[in-house]
Amino acid sequence: MKPPAFRRHTVVATALVCTGVLAVSACTTSKTSGPGSSGDTGSSGPIKIGLVTKTETNPYFVKLRDSAKAAAQAKGDSVIALAGKFDGDNEGQVTAIENLVQQGVKGILITPSNSAGVLGAIKQAQDKGVVVIALDTATDPADAVAATYATNNETAGKLIGQYVKARLGSTKPQLVMMDLDPSASVGVQRHNGFLEGMGLPLNTPDIIGSALTQGDQTKAQQAMENLLQRVGGKVNVVYNINEPAARGAYQALKEKGMAGKVLVAGIDGGCQGVQNVKSGQLVGTVMQFPKKMAEDGVNAVIDYAKTGKKPSGFIDTGATLITDKPVAGLASKDTTWGAQNCWG
Repeated sequence: MKPPAFRRHTVVATALVCTGVLAVSACTTSKTSGPGSSGDTGSSGPIKIGLVTKTETNPYFVKLRDSAKAAAQAKGDSVIALAGKFDGDNEGQVTAIENLVQQGVKGILITPSNSAGVLGAIKQAQDKGVVVIALDTATDPADAVAATYATNNETAGKLIGQYVKARLGSTKPQLVMMDLDPSASVGVQRHNGFLEGMGLPLNTPDIIGSALTQGDQTKAQQAMENLLQRVGGKVNVVYNINEPAARGAYQALKEKGMAGKVLVAGIDGGCQGVQNVKSGQLVGTVMQFPKKMAEDGVNAVIDYAKTGKKPSGFIDTGATLITDKPVAGLASKDTTWGAQNCWG
């Protein structure tokens, strides 16, 4: 039996003073926490910014970290980067937040492993005058942080879903869903967006198998091997939470002699993923832009440190479909463009 469909999350970004869901402008003025505190603003010295990613080694988070450091250094400031030990390490992220507050950072940029698992630590940091901004993955609720700079993950899922639907044509979909985790908003949003793009309800019987992969290539390959023992040659589409999961699923299909017979699609936009599209392992991917997320987040913290003004709401940093086999009515870029704009 396949697990129940992911529930839909409605992400509502709330601004304290400004109105509108997608407010980008600086809307609130923070209160300082007394002389010498992390929350002091208006100082002219170098600004320390904290960054907490899900892991240290994933190329996506490496790009996020390197971009944040470069953006800060360009203005004479610095980034202290910490991370969980693995995707889902909430305790490690909580410890990292506490460590950064003790080091006197003005703001913390975080990609939360669990959308709700770090809320207590975030609030404690905010109570000490530290502005906290989410990158890549929204918190739940979204207004637990000042602002979120991220891909609209439902849009990303919808884009790849629309593309796969067009490629299938009149063929009935037989889906395998290689998911992240129901507790992670990015996983829920991409899953739901993909089904929306396919024109299918969340509880569609067209899902013939699913697995939680943690976005890991090895786990995805093992899960796909297990699923193929059950669904056999029925599958004609494999949705993947990211490109590492897509590579794992593809390898399992290849070993069963099914490569090229199944539409394998992912989301990320890493350079290896773009190459996978070019070589035909993936029919397409959706590129997101971690460099822009990091730069925008760093600039927002610097502005807060200098003026006391916080950003607010959800700021969409973009998503672009990458494929060498475009379909009518759906905007996309080819792998040549993808290779020029990819990360990792």
